[in-house]
Amino acid sequence: MSGNNSATLPAATVLSPLVGVWWGLLGVVAFSFTVPFTRVAVEALHPVFIGAGRAVVAAILAVIALAATRARLPQGAQWGRLVVVAGGVVLGFPLLTSFAMTSVPASHGAVVIGILPAATAVAVVLRTRERPPVSFWIFAALGAVAAVVFAALSSGGFGHLTWADLLLFGAVVAAAVGYAEGGLLSRELGAWQTVSWALVVAAPVTVTVSAVSVAMAPPAASAVHWLAFAYLAVVSMYLGFFAWYRGLAIGPMAQVSQIQLVQPVLTLVWATLLLGESLGWATILGAVAVIVFAALSVRTRLRGSL
Repeated sequence: MSGNNSATLPAATVLSPLVGVWWGLLGVVAFSFTVPFTRVAVEALHPVFIGAGRAVVAAILAVIALAATRARLPQGAQWGRLVVVAGGVVLGFPLLTSFAMTSVPASHGAVVIGILPAATAVAVVLRTRERPPVSFWIFAALGAVAAVVFAALSSGGFGHLTWADLLLFGAVVAAAVGYAEGGLLSRELGAWQTVSWALVVAAPVTVTVSAVSVAMAPPAASAVHWLAFAYLAVVSMYLGFFAWYRGLAIGPMAQVSQIQLVQPVLTLVWATLLLGESLGWATILGAVAVIVFAALSVRTRLRGSL
């Protein structure tokens, strides 16, 4: 897979910033179904199988796409950066959220994961060594505090954070790092090429883990559960990143990352419509607080980077 295919945009190509925003929005809509469908899948399938197995299916699609297009091989340090992307979005986020969704509602997960836009902005700032204003750090910290307070109160009060909440916070960190590095790498390799190579890099691990999971607990589920798993594998794990990394690559990355603010709102809607979960005032207020602080942090960074 080492043809002459160029993954980067020609130098003469000038795209409107709105193009990146729309690509980012398409990716966010695709990702907004991830938590609800994970909640459906874990009703019958083991979390390890869901987290690793979906990456195996996506890796098969990635190999086909890379081979068919004769995509050029990553070079030098790009391989190490792909390991970071794989660790964040191929292994970390799917496995952690799959375990978390075995014991908390999708709406709960949506609120905690609502700090992801701010976390991604922080990851980009640290990765690119930007110097945003102090207000950026204040709003990012307030968003994290709001998410922790919501999780604690939902779990029975302060000091009663559950292991599921800790897994969700870990998933946020993993995804933020993977999004930031993947967005930067997409400018060099291309959007779909980045996620494809990340899946290939992670394949030895995901295939092994999936095989062990199947051997220990052979999957048995209804058509609904398998359809949810199929969405997670094909869309959440692969096609969604085509749009998301494409949007981040076109940029401006700070502006496109704001689109993530829509994701928890959409996830809450899907949790209500598809799963029949009721949204109490605590969930609504928690979501509003997390989203507002995330929006302020991302917008402050955007103004500071102009």
